Order: sequence, then structure tokens, then C-alpha cells
Amino acid sequence: MATIKLTTEDFKNKVFDYTKHNEWKYAGDKPALIDFYADWCGPCKMVAPILEELSEEYGDKLYIYKVDTEAEQELSAVFGIRSIPSMLFIPVNDQPKMQAGALPKNVLKEIIDKELLQIA
Repeated sequence: MATIKLTTEDFKNKVFDYTKHNEWKYAGDKPALIDFYADWCGPCKMVAPILEELSEEYGDKLYIYKVDTEAEQELSAVFGIRSIPSMLFIPVNDQPKMQAGALPKNVLKEIIDKELLQIA
């Protein structure tokens, strides 16, 4: 399973429709990681292949989405994205957590396992 590009419209349908709801309610059926990135961003380019690897490793256990902050400025503004890459970690039944910066693979795996998949 490869990473999935998200538009603002896709986000509203698959993740959370912030135009209809004030309180967070995740629309997905499994945990998700959303990478807010830009094509010109060096650290984003370093993280991209790691996310592809994680997408392969975790398969259908979670969604790994990518949001182009240049193309999806409304969505970036809603989440107050100030630095990229920024990652939004979304558990199925809990509040999402934002983490800015290019995280190494071992840290991403640790967050996915503990926070999203609740693997001890």
C-alpha cells in the first residue's frame, strides 16, 4: 500500500470535515498519519521515502496520507502548519497529535506502534 495524496476535499471526506463539525471526530476506519509537505522542502524529500517504506511495512494497518501545503493552503491554515514537514498522527478513537520536523524512521515507527496501533 503506497502513500495517498489528499486534497482538502478528500480530507473532509476521509479524515474530518471541519466545515461541519467543531469537535474532532475521525471519519476513518483505521489509524492514519498525515504528512504535510512541499515539493521544494529538503527535509520533506528526506522523509518521503521513509513514509513509502512504512506504508509497505504496515500495509493495511494504517493510512499514510500526504498533503501538499502549497496546493492545499486552506487545509494547511486550518491546522496552523508553520513548518514542514509536519506530521499529524491520528488514532481511531482519540485526539490527533501534531509533530513538526523530519523524524527518523525509528521514531516514526515508535509513534505508530505506541500511539496509533497501541502495540506495547
